[in-house]
Amino acid sequence: MSDISRSLSAIVGENYVSDKPEETYFYSRDPGLMPPHKPDYVVVPQKVEEIQQIVKLANEEGIPVVPMGAGMALTGLVIPLKGGIVIDMKRMNKVVEVNEKARYVIVEGGTSQGLLKSYLDKNYPRLRHSIPDSPGTATVAANVMIHGQGRLTQQYGFNSDMVSGLEVVLPSGEICKIGSCCLSPDWFSKGAPLPDLSGLFLGWFGATGIITKVALRLYPRKKMRDVEIFITDSEDLVPPMIYELTHTEMVEDINVFAQPMPLIFRDNHHIALFMTGDTDEELEFKRKMIWDSLDPFIKNKDGGFMAIPPVMKPTLLDMPQRSVSRFADVKKGGGFEYSGPIIAVDKYPQCSRKVMELASKYDLAYSAMARIIGRGHCMMFAFAYTFNRADPDMMTRARKALEEGSDFALQAGGVFWKATVDEQQMALEKMHPTTRNLLKMIKTNLDPNGIMNPGNWEVQ
Repeated sequence: MSDISRSLSAIVGENYVSDKPEETYFYSRDPGLMPPHKPDYVVVPQKVEEIQQIVKLANEEGIPVVPMGAGMALTGLVIPLKGGIVIDMKRMNKVVEVNEKARYVIVEGGTSQGLLKSYLDKNYPRLRHSIPDSPGTATVAANVMIHGQGRLTQQYGFNSDMVSGLEVVLPSGEICKIGSCCLSPDWFSKGAPLPDLSGLFLGWFGATGIITKVALRLYPRKKMRDVEIFITDSEDLVPPMIYELTHTEMVEDINVFAQPMPLIFRDNHHIALFMTGDTDEELEFKRKMIWDSLDPFIKNKDGGFMAIPPVMKPTLLDMPQRSVSRFADVKKGGGFEYSGPIIAVDKYPQCSRKVMELASKYDLAYSAMARIIGRGHCMMFAFAYTFNRADPDMMTRARKALEEGSDFALQAGGVFWKATVDEQQMALEKMHPTTRNLLKMIKTNLDPNGIMNPGNWEVQ
């Protein structure tokens, strides 16, 4: 093991390698409920060539490799289940290029969402990317790796749908470019008209390669942004309301939430609608279209718009929304996790009833949250619970609630989003056998030595 430590130091410098218990401790866990497991080493490379050498060394020695962004997925995806080397990408954090006219940006694999947002705000104020509601330290590459969702997913799909190119270090240590960048200096497409090979890496949680560069599509940043909240006390009416809203094509983002606290939110379902425009006239036109689409529900006394207090509006318009992170510490002790199925919008009533049922059964603080993906093509629904890490009983109750929520989601027709290892196995057991065998073939051929984030998407 000392030989491996010296080899890693020779690659990245001894200041960027550690096997000290006080440092590996932090790389053995995340804010979720999965039990910790320490890595043997943590390395912090700065160049793609260093990652290549690390992966080649790991192959020679048969050591697992786990690439890590900021470790905020909550579901244990970067916990080194079989030890080995955690590759912390934080030193690879440059914005490589912005093509303003083609509206794309290339960033290194450790670039954070906050850094990219700040860079665009300062240098390209007319452009923006789809920023998730995770803390600003979350990385761009990790977000697309888990098919993340953000502020523009209601219009354009998952954040991974906005990828326009990848540079990946394969498990062999070779560099591979995916998309137009394999033929051209321009990173405008991750696939079409070429075969789309990005699916070999997106969604695999680092089990098939390490993303060292990612290109993202950028979108117009409007001068004005506003929010409305429509309320109903009937979860069964949320899907038809979403249908009418998405049919207008006037809404930038649609979030649905139901939670017991503060009391202003209790016993209702809230549809937060975000609109943008370059002029007052544009914004008012969109607002009128939205109001008109919901007018039948108002006339039937099935719902109505909520007057948003001035003190609340900046919080709702914040990007990312810090209130989402604050929910994680409601019970103090910094514990938060959710089972997040991607599921058809018409399943919202069943999902919202289930999350409340489980919260009552296990005596937990909860929040039911959903973000609409595409024109209502599906939604990301979160069975979200917060817990105190100093309270083992509360953690056990949260774990049981999430397990039941996962089982319910799968039976209801959902697909796990950033699935835990246990959820991955549940999905694999239910999966069509030919599809399961195809996953195994891909993993086996790309990673014959099984070194890449072992434990994730392992087909037995």
